[in-house]
Amino acid sequence: MTDQQAQSVVPTTSPAGSPATKEMNGKVVRAKKKKAVRQVPRANAYIQATYNNTIITIADPNGNTLGWSSAGSTGFKGPKKATPYAASVVIKDLLTKIAEYGVKEVSVFVKGIGGGRESAIRAFHTNGLNVLSITDTTPIPHNGCRPPKKRRV
Repeated sequence: MTDQQAQSVVPTTSPAGSPATKEMNGKVVRAKKKKAVRQVPRANAYIQATYNNTIITIADPNGNTLGWSSAGSTGFKGPKKATPYAASVVIKDLLTKIAEYGVKEVSVFVKGIGGGRESAIRAFHTNGLNVLSITDTTPIPHNGCRPPKKRRV
């Protein structure tokens, strides 16, 4: 090891004695503290199941997002994104992302009429999460827009 390599990383200590800064390549860099992850035993799961994709988001009771995943982000392409199998893979991927939060119970809110609706809810149960409630929040029109005029041929 050359003299220059030995000087490139020289840890320094703060007046209290803890390593607060490091000197790397002549620049002083502050050491980052490890962020404490809060425990969220209960969460809300939002499933958006469209004809083209399945998107699942898990949030704490206040509405702050803990993690999300979709069939497209897990590697499915084209019409395979809206399949029930893709929804179960999305749940597995999402639960690995939020494992550090310690979620044990979820309230599920389902929106849309895609193929991954029921299989996503089943996948929560098979992967060890307790489903407390299932709410369907699919938007239903109450005689909204006027339909187009009839075609005259």
